[in-house]
Amino acid sequence: MRSFAIRIYAVKLHARKIILCLLLLCSCFVSSAQLIDNSSTLKNIATTNYLRFNYENDFFTGTDYYYSQGITVEYVHPGLRRNPFNKLLLFQKNDKSKYGISFNIFGYTPTSIESDQVLYGDRPFQANMAIKSFVLNVDSIKKQRVASSISIGIIGPAALGKEIQTFIHKRIGDPIPKGWQHQIRNDLILNYQFNYEKAILKAGNNLLVNGIVEAKAGTLYNKFSSGFNFMAGSFTDPYSFTPVKKKNNIYLYGQGQLTLVGYDATIQGGIFNRKSVYIIPAKEIERVVFRADIGIMLNIKKVYLCYSQSYLSKEFKKGLNHSWGGLSLALSF
Repeated sequence: MRSFAIRIYAVKLHARKIILCLLLLCSCFVSSAQLIDNSSTLKNIATTNYLRFNYENDFFTGTDYYYSQGITVEYVHPGLRRNPFNKLLLFQKNDKSKYGISFNIFGYTPTSIESDQVLYGDRPFQANMAIKSFVLNVDSIKKQRVASSISIGIIGPAALGKEIQTFIHKRIGDPIPKGWQHQIRNDLILNYQFNYEKAILKAGNNLLVNGIVEAKAGTLYNKFSSGFNFMAGSFTDPYSFTPVKKKNNIYLYGQGQLTLVGYDATIQGGIFNRKSVYIIPAKEIERVVFRADIGIMLNIKKVYLCYSQSYLSKEFKKGLNHSWGGLSLALSF
């Protein structure tokens, strides 16, 4: 009887831990934010060699303003450990690392693209493109992941935001955008990013709750974020580097973070070139923003397909809350 009572107590204690973690997670979603990064457990690819394509657009949520479009092509391969930019990153050289590069291009517009005039009090037109070098370390004993990356690129007309949006709108029959002549001017992107993720609750390969921390510093963003994320369903352990037999998986995920904003060049302009026609002044920036993401990941053998939707609270005093959707396709080798 005594051993049975001990088992009952252990079950109750474990249940309390689960409830506490879920309550913390829910409180994060209703009070706290930042991008779901591909280095996260949420979009883990169970191999060290893969190619991934990501596409985000506010078309998926029926809007056409602010964060208008994002494209990322990512390649991960063990041979990239010899990438010279890795010397600038924080990581441990071991067999539990992923080495990758990616190309990113993003575009932002105000609430209207039908005016040739500067829309004061609205978000400025802005585009940026960059190449990112990154390394992800996994500690299967401590159940933690550390990722660091460095991005080099350009913000402004050279990022081809006007040309890309005009091309797409012509092809789908939407109005040709006006106002790009007032976009934020060309400037350098040189940004460093650090991500830390730690499991706080894990129930087999069916439920995982993590605490997360993210820091960005450089000419594009200066931000610090913290929050929680979760995975629920059937998935491969993202904290394991042990080869597993290929099987099909499907799971839901969610993430929420509070972000402290120091500087955002997509709104405030580049830090070197201060000749932009229109930017949002520092006094109008919201210093704390909330972001939440939710999605579904399907893994069939070597193919990974993901759909997500994101919500972001207003980034400046006269701004609006915003949402968009995203698709990603990855092929492992």
